[in-house]
Amino acid sequence: MPKSKRNRPVTLSKTKKKGKEHKEAIVNSIRQAIDNYNSIYVFSFENMRNLKFKEFREQLKSTSRFFLGSNKVMQISLGRSIADEVRPGIHKVSKILRGNAGLYFTNLPKEEVERLFEQYEEYDFARTGSTATEKVELKEGPLDQFTHEMEPFLRKQGMPVRLNKGVVDNFSSPFNHLLG
Repeated sequence: MPKSKRNRPVTLSKTKKKGKEHKEAIVNSIRQAIDNYNSIYVFSFENMRNLKFKEFREQLKSTSRFFLGSNKVMQISLGRSIADEVRPGIHKVSKILRGNAGLYFTNLPKEEVERLFEQYEEYDFARTGSTATEKVELKEGPLDQFTHEMEPFLRKQGMPVRLNKGVVDNFSSPFNHLLG
């Protein structure tokens, strides 16, 4: 039996693909930055927050330029081999572009750049999967800081809790030594 034409998924989003022109614009702007700036650095990041990065980028806006995006597009703009590199030896930079990485173009001296990157540190709330920086101990008894909806989550994390008249209650269990 033929497939029904009625049972087709219909996309409701109106987004358009960026296309070849967008990638060519990135390649051209990176090549222009190669001509405008003396130094190029590859930086890597982990759990980067967009707002914090914007603040850092704004601080260095007058002396430098950042590029984030597809590693392959950035590699193509630098040149992947000796044959297609834009400047002599710059294809070595494209070999380092792996994972979460970006390009930083600047006219600042190396010591100043290292100082800026080492000095800039912003604290923010932890995301899922990040390791705890502090040890928290919860006493036995009612835990007013948690709502009743948090009880299943706390239990899943291995905490000996129960609901007592709508209040999360931490209790001592004979099996606590097994929880670690």
